Amino acid sequence: MQRAELNALNARIESESTFIEKLLVEIGKIIIGQKYMVERLVIGLLCNSHILLEGVPGLAKTTSVQSLASAISTTFKRIQFTPDLLPADLIGTLIYNPQQANFYVKKGPIFANIILADEINRAPAKVQSALLEAMQERQITIGDQTFRLEDPFLVLATQNPIEQEGTYPLPEAQVDRFMFKLSVDYPSREEELQILRWNVQDKPEEIKPVIQAEDIIHLRSIVRQIYMDTKIENYIVDLVCASRRPADYGLPDYTDLIEYGASPRATISLAVAARAHAFMRHRGYVTPADIHAIGKDVLRHRVIISYEAEAREISSEQIVQKIFETVEIP
Repeated sequence: MQRAELNALNARIESESTFIEKLLVEIGKIIIGQKYMVERLVIGLLCNSHILLEGVPGLAKTTSVQSLASAISTTFKRIQFTPDLLPADLIGTLIYNPQQANFYVKKGPIFANIILADEINRAPAKVQSALLEAMQERQITIGDQTFRLEDPFLVLATQNPIEQEGTYPLPEAQVDRFMFKLSVDYPSREEELQILRWNVQDKPEEIKPVIQAEDIIHLRSIVRQIYMDTKIENYIVDLVCASRRPADYGLPDYTDLIEYGASPRATISLAVAARAHAFMRHRGYVTPADIHAIGKDVLRHRVIISYEAEAREISSEQIVQKIFETVEIP
């Protein structure tokens, strides 16, 4: 790309991305700290991709998703997943009308723009598979009828990593459908003090919509135009291939620690998310720093460790970190 073209693209991205600060300010009225999580939620929205949030209870995962939905003029539904949930409770079902002697479709809560799947790992496999069709195909089948879901459509799922009783771990194939798996941590001491003070207020602030659904669809097309150099593309491919064949990239000791490497979906997610991260930083081009910023979130749930790694207490996140440290930066 010529310098003049890149300068023009930079100017356009800077103009189009001005809403980012407004959006973050509105969400910040309710959410204190958790900048990492909030930014990733916005990136998921810009990438038209789903996000899995993992963290102990009380870290504002649910509140963050609700705040994001409130800051966008879209429909929002929260679904509390439980072991007795049925697919019909999620997608809807056919209801018999005795007066007209026919069946009609009653749509479920999945028919919304932003879906909060709270504690997704508490739902049985049938419910998880019903959600999977909605996530991947952007459509729902009820009886013999198929319904397209509205655009934008975003599933933000939460799960609690410390509880095992009454849970159904998500299969690797389903986890791979999420672009990000976010590891949400505790707030700092200063942030927790602010949280305490904010929650004893008589009248907490309300979030106002700052962007429309059609604006999100427009911005997605802008994000796809962000320039990515060939060297950056090769760097992304090298990172993913290193998770499959670590010995080829100077990591022979990690061959027995990785059962399965990242799929090509990880390659696509790295490229798309890096563009969105550059957009968040008001840039019209991708740098290695963008890849590093979102790399762990894209790869931590796609690198499946072996029994040997578990025995040695080596996590997938540690392996991903080593890959980033070893693969040469362009």
